[in-house]
Parts: sequence; structure tokens; C-alpha cells
Amino acid sequence: MAESLPSDATSALPRVAVLASGRGSNLAALLAAHERGELAVQFVLVGSDKAAAPALQLAADAGVPTLALDPRSYADRRAFDHDLLQRVTASGAQYLVLAGYMRVVDGDALRPWVGRVINIHPSLLPKYRGLHTHRRALEAGDVEHGASVHFVTAELDGGPVIAQARIRVEAGDDEDALAARLLPLEHRLLPAVLGLLAAGRLQWIDNGPQLDGSPLRAPLMLGEHGLHPPQ
Repeated sequence: MAESLPSDATSALPRVAVLASGRGSNLAALLAAHERGELAVQFVLVGSDKAAAPALQLAADAGVPTLALDPRSYADRRAFDHDLLQRVTASGAQYLVLAGYMRVVDGDALRPWVGRVINIHPSLLPKYRGLHTHRRALEAGDVEHGASVHFVTAELDGGPVIAQARIRVEAGDDEDALAARLLPLEHRLLPAVLGLLAAGRLQWIDNGPQLDGSPLRAPLMLGEHGLHPPQ
């Protein structure tokens, strides 16, 4: 177990909010990386559009404040998104992670957060934006599949890609098998990227990502020992 930090040190850590709609496996990976001392952040809020999302219980068990808002109680998507992001702002979060959050965020609500929001998506973007990515990769006969972490912009799954994890598509793979083999890599990929962002090594400057002060011209790749530039 990671050594506990004194309260003043904890308060100095970058503050992160997470949005999730489902079981929260990527949230669990973030919390586990934090617990192991591999992710120097403070989680200040986990929010969801579903009150019964298991991700909320994971957060509560970890002592992270939670928030559930029902989109049906708002006049429209824009009103929901603006209220949600206002509450994220009120939490003190400096960064926002979409970890299995299944809603497209209104562009106007998102604008103050651009460059501080990342999302994990189960495809090798720009391939297969949206849903059913494993099925679409199999139907296309792809020999390689993967996951991407990207900066979030108003375009669906269209922001600049920061890093990717890749796997081979094997003979006999179906959607479930492909998803199951990819998931452990997602659980390494997302904490690694958040770590770069929280450390200030990854930044959004002049409408694009920079790593260690230089433009990030191609996605980083997840290898055995973490992220590295593409070969």
C-alpha cells in the first residue's frame, strides 16, 4: 500500500474529476494506480449520468465524493452538460477524465476545459469513432486493434490522440474476446497519460498537445515499460 501523504501535501496535488457511466473499470485502474503511489493526483469528484452506475460505488469506497445527475430532469443536453461541468468546476478539479462516460459533451460547456480533459476510447483513432468499436474492427478484417487516449474537443472522439495501446486480432476472436484482451492495456494506458498531464509534461498549447515542451506529432505507444515514442 502506498504511504499516506500529509494533508498539506495531498492538497497540493493536481486535482482530478472523473466522469463514468458504467462499471468503472478504468476508474478502478486510476484509483489503483493512485493507491500504489504511481499517480500523484487527488481525486476530488466522480460523477455520472446514471445513479446506479457501479463506478459511483467504487469512488465512494475509495473516499472520493460522488455526483449523479439525471439527464431526463433537464430541458436538453446543453442544460445538463452546463450544470454538470459547473459542478465539476465547483469541486476544484483542474483536470477531467472521461472513463467510460457514454455521453457527448456540449461544445460550449466543454470550451473552458479544452486541454484539460482526456478520454479513453477502445479503437485506434481515427478509426471507429463512436460505439461498437470491437465489432467494427472485426467486420473490417483488421489485423490490429487497440485503444486511444485523446484530448477531448467538441468533435466526437476527434481530439488529438495522445497515446495508444495496440494488440493483434487473433483468429477466432469475437467482440467479447477482443474486448477482454484489450481491457488490461486500457487500464495501463489511461493512468500513464493522466500522469503525464498531472505532472505538467503533457500540455495543450496553441491548440495542440505538447510533451516536454515539444509538439506531440504522433501518438505515444504503450510498451512493456510504459509510454514511448512511436518506432
